[in-house]
Amino acid sequence: MQGPVKRWANFESREHGHLARQIRHNLWIFTALTAMGLVRVAFDWPAETRWALVPLGLSMLVLAAATRLPLEKLAARPQIRPMLAGVYIATLVAHALFSVADPHGTVMFPAGALAIMVAAATTCGVRDGLWVGATAVTGFLTVLALDGAHDNYLNLSLLIIMAVVTVLCAITTHNRQLQQEQRDEVGYRTAALLENGSDAILAVNSDGVGYVSSSSGRVLGHESGELTMDALTAMIHPDEKERVAGFLGELIAGPPRHTGRIESRSRNRDGGYLDVEVIGTNHLHDPLIGAVILTIRDVSTQKALRGELDRQAISDPLTGLPNRALLRDRIGTAVRRHTRTAGRVSLLLIDLDDFKKVNDTLGHLTGDEFLLAQARRMAATVRPGDTLARLGGDEFAVLVEDLDEIGLHSLAQRLLAAVHEPVRIGSNVLGGSASIGIATVKAGESSDIDLTDELIRDADLAMYAAKKAGRDRAVSYEDSMFAAAVAEAEARSELERALDRNEFVVFYQPIVDLPSGRPIGVEALVRWQHPERGLLGPNEFIAHAERTGLIVPLGAGVLRVACQEMARWHREIPGADTMRVSVNLSARQFQEPNLLDTVRDVLTETGIAPETVVLEITESMLMEDVDATVVVLHRLRELGVRLAIDDFGTGYSSLSYLSRFPIDILKIDKAFVDGITANREDAALAEAVVGLGKALRLQTVAEGIEQPDQQALLTGLGCTYGQGYLFAKPVGADVITSMLHDMATAS
Repeated sequence: MQGPVKRWANFESREHGHLARQIRHNLWIFTALTAMGLVRVAFDWPAETRWALVPLGLSMLVLAAATRLPLEKLAARPQIRPMLAGVYIATLVAHALFSVADPHGTVMFPAGALAIMVAAATTCGVRDGLWVGATAVTGFLTVLALDGAHDNYLNLSLLIIMAVVTVLCAITTHNRQLQQEQRDEVGYRTAALLENGSDAILAVNSDGVGYVSSSSGRVLGHESGELTMDALTAMIHPDEKERVAGFLGELIAGPPRHTGRIESRSRNRDGGYLDVEVIGTNHLHDPLIGAVILTIRDVSTQKALRGELDRQAISDPLTGLPNRALLRDRIGTAVRRHTRTAGRVSLLLIDLDDFKKVNDTLGHLTGDEFLLAQARRMAATVRPGDTLARLGGDEFAVLVEDLDEIGLHSLAQRLLAAVHEPVRIGSNVLGGSASIGIATVKAGESSDIDLTDELIRDADLAMYAAKKAGRDRAVSYEDSMFAAAVAEAEARSELERALDRNEFVVFYQPIVDLPSGRPIGVEALVRWQHPERGLLGPNEFIAHAERTGLIVPLGAGVLRVACQEMARWHREIPGADTMRVSVNLSARQFQEPNLLDTVRDVLTETGIAPETVVLEITESMLMEDVDATVVVLHRLRELGVRLAIDDFGTGYSSLSYLSRFPIDILKIDKAFVDGITANREDAALAEAVVGLGKALRLQTVAEGIEQPDQQALLTGLGCTYGQGYLFAKPVGADVITSMLHDMATAS
C-alpha cells in the first residue's frame, strides 16, 4: 500500500510558509541581538547592573525556543501581521529601556532599532511598518532626552537615517505586497480555471500523486484527497489496466515534453464507469515540476453521441432497419464472400404502391406508423439470415444469398401477402400493395468487379417494370430492361441537348369563327427541328419529355415564346389586339408547385393582356385530384388567363365536377369531329357538348375540322369556333404575321 503522499503546495500555503520562514529568521536575528546585549552587560556595564544578564539570558532562550514552534500554523492566522507589529513595537520598547541603561545607548538604540525595522518590513504590512518606524523614531528621541547627549549633529543624522529607513521599508513593503497581490491574482485565476474546467489535472511521479486539481472530484467522482496512486490504479477498468500501464510506461520513457493520448474507462464512487480521455505530458525532466502531467476528461457523453451518430449512419431512424449505406456494404461483403463459390446474391427491391396518398390524406404521422407496421411484417417474413433494409420513403430492400429463382419468387409472394394485410391505425384501416423488382448476380462470374451498383440498378429497373405492368406484383430483371433504360437515358440526353441548343420551335394553328371562317386566335404547337431527322412532330418526343420531366422546362419555353409572339402581334398589327393564343399544359406541368409563378412571370415579362391567353388542360388530367385541381384552376383564373378543357368527351368528368371548374372553353375532340357527318352517335355527342357549353355559358371549339360539311354541320349545331386543316395547318410565326397583315389590309 502507498504511504502518505506529499502534495504540491498551493499558492496560499506557499505564502504562509514564506512568512513562517521569515518569522523564524527574524527570531534568530533577535536572538543574536540579545546575545550581543548579554556581552555588553557582562563587559561594559557596571557590576551593580549586571542583574540584567538574567532577563536577557531568559529572553535569548525564549527566542531560540520560539524558532522550534509550528510557525506555519501561526502564519496562517488572519491577524498575524498586526500581531507581529505589536511584537516588534514591544521589542522596540524593551530595546529602548536597554539603551537608556547602556552607557552608549544613543549608539546602541539606532543599530538595534534599524534591525527591528527591517525585520518588520519583511513580515508586516505598510501601515504596521510605519507604526514600527514611528515607534523607533520616538524611542530614539526618548533615549536622547534621557541620555542628555550633546552631539546634536550625529544624533540628528541618526534620526534622519531612521526616518529614511522607515520610508524605504514602507516602500519596499508596498512593492512586496503589490507583487504578492499579482501572484495571488494569477493563483486565484489559475485555481478558478482548474476548479471550473471540464478536465481533471494530476501530477504523478515515482513518489506518487503530487498534485490533484480541485475539479477532479467533480470530473472523476472522487474527492481529490482520495486520489492516491493505489486509488487511481483501482479506478481503471480491469480490462484496460495493462493498456493504461503501457501508456504510462511509454510516456515516462519518452523524451522531455513527450505527449500521448489514450481513452479508457474509470470507475466513479457509485461503481459505474466513465469513458475518459487521458492526455499525458512528460515533465519529469523539468526541475520545477518533476512529474508527468495527466489531463483527464469525461467523454462519456461525446462517446455516446458518437455511437448514436454511427448507428444513425447505418440505420434508418424511423424503423431501425439497416439503411442504404449499410445495405450497400453488406451487398459488397456478400459478393466478395461468394466470389470463389459462384454463389447467388439476390436483391428484392420493394416499393409500396400509392403510399403518397396515405401521407397526403391522413398526414405524415399516420404514414410513419403505416411504414413501421409494414416494416415489422416484412421483417417477420424474411429469413433470419436475410437483410431487410429501408432505402428511404416507401422503398425497402431484402438482400438474400443462395436462393434460386423459385425461392426468390416464393419470398416475393410472401412479402406481397404481408403487405396486403390490413393495417389499423387509430380509426383507419389501411390496405397496401407493393411492386417488387428481383435481381440476381452470380458473384463467381465477375470476381474482380464490385457488382453492388449493378445489382441495385437491376433490381430498380425490375421494380419499375412491375409498376408499369400494373403494380402489386413481382418482376425479375431481364437484360431488355437495361437496354430500354439506356434508350430512355439517351432520349433524355438528346432532349436536354435540344433544349440547350434551342432546337424546339413553336408553330401556330389558327382558330376561326366557324360561321365566318375569320381567325380569332391561334393554338401554339411545339415542333423539334432535329439536326439530323428534320422537323419532328409531338408524337416523336412529347411522351419522352413527359416521362423524364423535361416537359416542364419545354412547356414553360413554349408558353413564353407564344406569349412573346402574340404580344408583338398585338402591338404591331392593327386589329390583332383581340387575337388570343392557346397553350397546352401537360400533366407534369400542372402538378409543378411553381406553375403559378411561371405563368405570372411570363405574363409580366411579355406584357401580354392575360385575357388573351388560354391555357388548355386535358379532361382526364382534371379528374386525377379534383379538390387540388379546383384550387389550382381558381388561382390561374385570378391571374386573368382563360382556361379550356382539351379533348373534351374522351374522359370521365361529370356535370357535378364540371360545374366546379372555372372553365371558359370546351374543345371537342377530333375523334368525334371525324365521324360527325357519317355517324349519328358522334353527331349527337357533338350536339350534346355544344348544348352543354351553352348551358354553362362556355365557348366551344371543334378540333380537327378537315371537310366543309363538318364546318357546316358544326355551325348548324351552334358550335362557336373551330380549327383544323380545312382552315390551316400549323405554320411558323412568319406565316401568321403575313396572315394578320392581310386581314388588317382587307378590313
